[in-house]
Amino acid sequence: MITEPEAVTSPMIRENITDLIAFAAVAEERSFTRAAARLNVSQSALSHTIKGLEQRLGLRLLTRTTRTVAPTLEGEDLLATLNPCFERIENRLQALNETRDEPTGTVRIVAVEYAIESILWPKLSPMLRKYPAVNVELVMEYEYTDLAHSRCDAGVRYGDQVAEGMIAMRIGPDERMICVGAPSYFATAKTPEHPNDLTEHACINLRLSNHGALYAWEFEDEEGKEIRVKVEGQATFNTINTVIRAALDGHGLACVPERLAKPHLDAGTLKTCLDAYCPSFPGFHLYYPSRQRSSSAFEVVLEALRHRD
Repeated sequence: MITEPEAVTSPMIRENITDLIAFAAVAEERSFTRAAARLNVSQSALSHTIKGLEQRLGLRLLTRTTRTVAPTLEGEDLLATLNPCFERIENRLQALNETRDEPTGTVRIVAVEYAIESILWPKLSPMLRKYPAVNVELVMEYEYTDLAHSRCDAGVRYGDQVAEGMIAMRIGPDERMICVGAPSYFATAKTPEHPNDLTEHACINLRLSNHGALYAWEFEDEEGKEIRVKVEGQATFNTINTVIRAALDGHGLACVPERLAKPHLDAGTLKTCLDAYCPSFPGFHLYYPSRQRSSSAFEVVLEALRHRD
C-alpha cells in the first residue's frame, strides 16, 4: 500500500531528475542553445526548467552573461555529484540491453565528409540491414573534435594524426594526395615538373576548418625530404568535393585524395601531374578512448569497419 508521503514525493523526485538532467546538459555545453538542441527541447522551455530548479533548491546553479553560461560553485559541486550517478545508470541500462540476444544501441562517429562517403557508409549500410536494433549517427566535422564534448563514441582520422592514449583501428587502405587538373586547364598552362613550379599556376585552395589556415600542399622529393608549397588561386573552399568540382571546371590545379579523384581520372575528365612527388601515408583509422566500455552495438560497428586487405 502506498502511503500519502510517498504519493506526494514520487512525482517531485521524477521532476527533479528531469530537471537535473537539463541542468547537467547546460553546465556541460556551457550554452542554452546547444543544450536545448541536445535535449530536443526549446530554449525558452529549458530556461524555465533551470529557473524552476534553482527556485526549489534556493540556490543559483548557473551564472549567465550575454556570451557564456557557467556553473556557480554550488553548480560545480552538484555537477560533480550528478555525473558519476548518471554514468552508473547509463552503464546499468547498457548492461541490461546487452542481455538481449540481438546487438542493440546507438553509436555516434565523427568524421570528415570524405571518410563518411567513401568508407563509413559503404561499410555500415549492410551492417544496419543485418542488425535492425543497431543505430549509427555519422557526424560530419572537419575540426579535430573532442569525443567527450561532442558526445561521440568514436572518430576517424588518418593514422598518423590519432592522438596518444586512443585506441586506433585501421578502417581503410593507405591514402595518397595527388595533384590534378582538367584537360582544359593543361591545354592553356605548362605542366609543372617540380612542386615549386606550382607558384606559377592557378591553384584551388582548401581552407582547414580546425584553425582556418589554408592547406599547404605536401610533397616528397626522391630522398624522402618533405616539400610544402603554399599555392594561390581565385577559388578557395572548405570541403574537398567542391575543390574537385572547381578542378573539373578548369579553374586550376587541385591537391585531392587519389581515391576520390579516381573516377574522374578513369573518365579522362581529370589528369595528374607531379606523381613522383606524391607519397602515400597511413589511411583512415577509427579511434576511441581506451577506457570506453564497449557495447554490443559498438562491437558490431568495429567488426563492420575493420580494414581487410
